Amino acid sequence: MARSVNKPTMLFESTLRRELARNFGATLVVILTITITIMLIRTLGQAAVGRIAPQDVVLLLGYIALGQLPTMLALSLFIAVVATLSRMYRDSEMAIWFASGLSLSRFVRPVLRLSWPVLLVIGLLALFVWPWQNQRGVELKSRFERRSDLSRVAPGQFQTSNDGTRTFFIERDAENSVTGRNVFILSTIGPTESVTSARSGNVEVVGDDRFLVLQRGQRNEQNMKTGEKTLARFDTYRVQVGERMLSAVDNLPPKARASIELLRQPTPASQGELVWRLGLLLAAANMVLLGIGLSAANPRRASNWNLMFALMTFVVYYNVINLTQAWVAGGKVGMGTALIAAHGGAFVIAMLLLRWREQGNQSFTGWFGLRSKVAG
Repeated sequence: MARSVNKPTMLFESTLRRELARNFGATLVVILTITITIMLIRTLGQAAVGRIAPQDVVLLLGYIALGQLPTMLALSLFIAVVATLSRMYRDSEMAIWFASGLSLSRFVRPVLRLSWPVLLVIGLLALFVWPWQNQRGVELKSRFERRSDLSRVAPGQFQTSNDGTRTFFIERDAENSVTGRNVFILSTIGPTESVTSARSGNVEVVGDDRFLVLQRGQRNEQNMKTGEKTLARFDTYRVQVGERMLSAVDNLPPKARASIELLRQPTPASQGELVWRLGLLLAAANMVLLGIGLSAANPRRASNWNLMFALMTFVVYYNVINLTQAWVAGGKVGMGTALIAAHGGAFVIAMLLLRWREQGNQSFTGWFGLRSKVAG
């Protein structure tokens, strides 16, 4: 007898999990494709302006994709829950399950049974992979900044310094990749404009500073206000290029630091970053519960706005995560207060929404049963 009673329940859970898994996989592929395409265009733009090395584009794109993967997983899971249950509402499957005695809260167990591995991956990515990929990205950019400018500039191209006061032109030497020839520098500092040219040059790194060392050239300098001109010839000339470089290891931003390190240094910025990382996991769990309540649809309507409303809810929730991070980093609220207010409040709203939907479903099934008796 117990076996016969459990068969409908087993059928219900297996069917629901199978459709949820299918929708989750399809949604993740679509979101991943769109996100990687956008990030590829942005990364190629950074490589075009000389911020990252062209050969590091694919590697940096992989790091960025890993960093965005928790959000993509959470969004895919949320859309899968809403889309699956909305389809069941539109096809009147939900009415059949409700009439057979199942409540809406009975859907929480199979949904969470499918969701907990995804939530575990989101937590691992947010707490451990996110700081690691940010650190690797910082190291890539720092390594590119420390490389010789001659290896960064293609022959015949101009390069502008970070502050925009200097413009460099170097022809790379075919025999020596470290030394360049026919060097040209245009510098504008205040009212003084100078043009420096040399037959050859190379980049040297002294401590945290980079210097361009020129051999056998001349420097023309002119004061644009007074019109005074000077000409100087030199055998060796050293000029600093770029700004002072900071150590990538000692000056990592909070997003590139390990979670344990942030706990050991409870500064407002560190706590704000922890609020963001923990918020991704808590928000993903709350969005699963919210998705069950937000998926209700009227089968008599040709179209419904529940999916659009659910997506708006997702956007608002994740903006709240960023807002709480800014508040904690600014010292306006504490870490515990921010987590309880944002995610505890979302959990309460999800539970109230489920309760409200259950009361409406009970009224509907009671009315449905009454009409069946009258028709009989």
